[in-house]
Formats: sequence, C-alpha cells, structure tokens
Amino acid sequence: MPTEPNPRSSASQPDHHGVTITLRASETEVSPVVDQIMQVVRENHCANGNELDVEIALREALANAIKHGAAGDPTKIIECHVTCEKPGILIVVRDPGSGFDPKSIPDPLTGENIYSNHGRGIFLINKLMDEVKFEKNGTEIRMRKF
Repeated sequence: MPTEPNPRSSASQPDHHGVTITLRASETEVSPVVDQIMQVVRENHCANGNELDVEIALREALANAIKHGAAGDPTKIIECHVTCEKPGILIVVRDPGSGFDPKSIPDPLTGENIYSNHGRGIFLINKLMDEVKFEKNGTEIRMRKF
C-alpha cells in the first residue's frame, strides 16, 4: 500500500516486495526520488551492472508522468514502486492523468521528427529497459531490466 505523500516525497520501508515512493508532480522532486531509489537498487544489487540504464529510464518515466500525466501540477501525486526480482528489477510509475496511446508517439528517429523535442523519453526507456509495458490506458508504465 502506498505511503501518504508529504510536501516532499515519502517512501515505505523496502522489503522483499519492494519500495513505494509517492512524490508531488514537480520537476524538483525527480532527482531526490531517483537518488533514493537508486540507493535501494545498489544496496540490493537489483540492476546487475545496469544501474545507469535503470536510472535514466526512471528519470524519463518520472519526468513524463509529471509533465504529461499530472500536467506539472504539484498538487497531484505520482507513485513509483520498485521491486528487486530474481533476476533484475521491476519499476512501476503511475500518474493521475487521463492516459495516452503509446503507439501514437512518433518515432523520434524518422525525418520529420528528428528536430522535435517530443517522444524521446519513451524512445530512451524502450531502448534502455528489457521490457516496457503501458497499462491502465497509459497512466502506468511497467519497466523491467533483467
């Protein structure tokens, strides 16, 4: 069960099921939360030498949840759950938005999209993680690294 948000962020205690962190939908929340999660990842050896890939994907997922899912409204809450699995790690980020169709995001490597500043986060997440699924109408991203 997620913990109650405070003005900054909050976390439940890590256990064999993982850790859940809630944060305000503010860009200033991303780095402290990522630092906290990555500390748990490193201490529990969840990423098997892929810590940088996990960190970048997590930053992108949180940034997207804040910008698009919560429209940058710091009164809204983003939830992140991290579970160390054997093997690897599962990260779930949920936002309060209305969702989106991930198939509608244009490929940032095609000619007309090369100069666009949209769609690169999802592209990076897909390249860095071994498994990426969008659930609940796009308001939840589930990312795995084995």
